[in-house]
Amino acid sequence: MTAPRPYHHGDLRTALLRQAERTLAEHGADGLSLRELAREAGVSHAAPRRHFPDKRALLDALAEVGYERLGRRLDAALNDAGGDFAERLVLFALVYVEFAVEHRELLRLMHGSKEGSRGDRLREANDRAFAAPVRLLAEARARGDIDPDASGRADMTVLALLQGLAVLASTGMAAGADGAKPFGELVSGAVETLLAGLRPR
Repeated sequence: MTAPRPYHHGDLRTALLRQAERTLAEHGADGLSLRELAREAGVSHAAPRRHFPDKRALLDALAEVGYERLGRRLDAALNDAGGDFAERLVLFALVYVEFAVEHRELLRLMHGSKEGSRGDRLREANDRAFAAPVRLLAEARARGDIDPDASGRADMTVLALLQGLAVLASTGMAAGADGAKPFGELVSGAVETLLAGLRPR
């Protein structure tokens, strides 16, 4: 048997994912088509299926790329961050909301369905992406910065706040939705209000 010929432009999988992300940002997930991606890449309509058997596989791969990118940002921001818990939580919120503004459709895809065996990979990617914030909250509970008896509730409340801020920012419903720094004031104010409810009584 002869070895398969390499694609003429190198890494087809990476090329397809890059083009798919551009299409996702402009037209949403409904605008993605494996056949159209193949046309834009200059390969046969069957070539993408060597990497993505169907559209769902392509969307899952895009979501995984998104989690990896978000995780790198959160790690870079939080792993060596100084300041107290409130300052680091504001930093976490700002990084997340900025990501939401820059990658609105990608974040929407990332938070989509994680059912079945493919969903297991996305849940693992999600866990890796949020490892630094999870440590931040765990350390805050251990120090008594937030109520240690409300661990699950506190984590869910933080996530709900972030999602709400991300929607406000990425849909233009709040000042600074274009990514300008004034939005930081809204984020920090919302986090401080949240912390008032999470602190031990």
